[in-house]
Amino acid sequence: MYFNEDLTHCTTQTKEFLIEDIINIFNACFQVSHNTILIKGEDEPIYLPADETHSFNRIIFANGFYASALHEIAHWCVAGPTRWNLIDFGYWYCPDGRDKETQSQFENVEIAPQSYEWIFSVAAGFPFQVSCDNLNGSFEPDHREFKKRVHAKVLERLNYPLAPRPAKLVRALQVFYQTPKITQDSFLIT
Repeated sequence: MYFNEDLTHCTTQTKEFLIEDIINIFNACFQVSHNTILIKGEDEPIYLPADETHSFNRIIFANGFYASALHEIAHWCVAGPTRWNLIDFGYWYCPDGRDKETQSQFENVEIAPQSYEWIFSVAAGFPFQVSCDNLNGSFEPDHREFKKRVHAKVLERLNYPLAPRPAKLVRALQVFYQTPKITQDSFLIT
């Protein structure tokens, strides 16, 4: 484990973004308190609640990508305790190849988790890229406009103290990666 129990002391420091690190950081924060672990998966990410064969809730992120881990953690932070009992939190998902109307619906539900993902990325010093996730769709989404909407949600979140779970993860990431305090100026649209 990288942290002592109060997450104030990091015993291993790195600026590399290793999958093992984000897994260990997340699990140190939430395995005991929320019975939830982060797991490196294969192609598609998924959240699976504890069941008769698995004692922990599992956030499974795609292909061992650090950004996917942050994104799936963000979805978990948006979901509440009732949704933790549902596969993929019971959320609607329409895969890549969406038309304009479906893409608009997709983007509306992605603003909240992508805002947390951006906050986590800054806390880790990891580059953030907004994802419209529609490479095979019938039209080109407006990435810049979507990023503005995610940015607005980030700034809105930072007007108040973060919710306990995201706040705990932000603190742990900042300790591990030795990043500065997050302010609204930490988030720029380029």
